[in-house]
This record gives sequence, C-alpha cells and structure tokens, in this order.
Amino acid sequence: MTIVVFGSLNMDLVVRSPRLPQPGETLLGTTFETVPGGKGANQAVAAARLGATTHLIGRVGADDFGHRLRHGLAVAKVGADGIIVDNAAHTGVASLTVAANGSNQIVVVPGANGRVDHTDIAHLKPYLAEASALLMQFEIPLATVTAAAQLAHDAGVTVIVDPAPAPAEFPAALYQHTDILTPNQIEASQLLGSTIETIAQARQAAQVLQQRGVGTVIITLGGQGVVCATATEVFEQPAFAIEVVDTVAAGDAFNGGLAVALAEGKPRRAAISWASATAALTVTQPGAQPALPTRSQVEAFLANPPQH
Repeated sequence: MTIVVFGSLNMDLVVRSPRLPQPGETLLGTTFETVPGGKGANQAVAAARLGATTHLIGRVGADDFGHRLRHGLAVAKVGADGIIVDNAAHTGVASLTVAANGSNQIVVVPGANGRVDHTDIAHLKPYLAEASALLMQFEIPLATVTAAAQLAHDAGVTVIVDPAPAPAEFPAALYQHTDILTPNQIEASQLLGSTIETIAQARQAAQVLQQRGVGTVIITLGGQGVVCATATEVFEQPAFAIEVVDTVAAGDAFNGGLAVALAEGKPRRAAISWASATAALTVTQPGAQPALPTRSQVEAFLANPPQH
C-alpha cells in the first residue's frame, strides 16, 4: 500500500482572532505561529499517520522554511526524496486567519510550488510503479497536474484530485483522467457556476460533474456530510457530531483518509466513512499537520462515534 502525493508544500503563517476581519478592518488577534502546511504535504502526512507508505513529490525554496518543511516530513515518515530544492524561488507560504468558531481565510503565495513542471513529473514517474493512488491538488500549475494525471491514469494508478483552489477553467482532459474528484461545496459551486447549499443541490452537482468523465465525484459539505455520485448510484453520508476548532486541514485529512481506505480495499461507503472520521478528528484540533490523527485514533473514533 503506497500512496504518492504530487503537490504543494507551504509554511502556514497562522493568526488566531476572535472572528474574521471585515474588508478594511484592523482586528487584534490572540496568537501567531508558523505551522508546516500546503495541501500536498498535508495529504501526505495524513496518509502516513494512517499507516500508509507515502511519498511526496514537489518543490521548496533553498530557505529556512524549506528546510523546516523537509525535516517535518522526515519526522512524519513521509518519503521526500522526490522534493526538489529550487534556488530560484522562495518556499510557498500561506497566510491564515482562523476565527474562534473554526472558520478561516487563507491567502497562498505559491513560490516554488508555482514552478513545478515536467522536471517534477520525471521525478514522479518511478514512484507510480508501486503506487495504489496518486493524490493531487491545485496549488501547483494546472497543466502539470493534468499531465501527471494522464501519466498515472495510463499506468493504472487511481487518480484522486482535490480541486482546491478551484480553477477558472477545468481542463476536459483532466476530468477524463481523474478517477475520484473531491471538491467541497464551494469548489463544486465554482466548477459549475451555481450555488450549492443543500444536500439536494449537491446530489445534482455531483452527478453533473461525474458525467463530465470522472469515475466518482465526492462533494464534502462540512456539517451537512458528504455526497457521492458514481455511474451507478448517488448517496450521502451524514457528518459526525463533533465540536469544530479549526477547519483548515479538513479537506486534506479527508483525501488522505480516502486514499488509504481505498488502497486497503475498503468498499466505497466504508472508505468515505473512514475519510470522514479522519477529517472530523482533524477539525477538533488546531493547525494543519499537527491536527492530523493517527490510525489508532481513527479506529477508536469509528468504534464509538459521537452521537448527534
């Protein structure tokens, strides 16, 4: 069971405040910290914490943030031999404001992530030979993601794409080479150009996206749960009853959990439940990578899930 993640590494600059500021408003925060992040790195750490052999392919700058990120991956037992140290760009950073209720605002400056290209795909290729799944996101160039998806798809590797942040235009070829697409409700709304607020709207949206060529579409709706559409069925799973502290890594945890569960041969519904539990545990803790749960924590949670 090997999970390969092709994507971003960022240092998260996290400010906590009582609420999110309004445009033009100066608001006093409560704490500041630097936390390893980036959707690619978060997904890789999530999968590794759940027991999968995990490799991350991407780029960092030749700076202190890049050194700290690579060290953190080593501690998390994520294979980082495929990470290029780019002397021509700084390490990616994400500025996050997190409110007391767990909601957040994020601005990402890609840095080295924005330079991921065919050289990185060459680094990726040998890892696909043993891979159960390839996880990707959109904090690296879309053209590179599309080329990597085709490479993995042609190699028979399950391609899981988290379309975050959602692009202005989603390439038709990427739909065709994506086995599982996992937008949240905002990203699904952006991909379709229509608002998604209810389960019924999410069911319809998932079917439309699935019909564009994706094998399976899974839309996450936070406290409303998850909607899944395949060529043969559409179903939903309720959210777990938890107290939200910080939602910043919820999607990354979900994707990491999903990849591991499917690689272990769990049926689709059980895999989504496993992924949802991974995400639920993550949002009960502050931060991105520090909040990601271990396998034993997920198993204990599923053995005795909280009741609504």
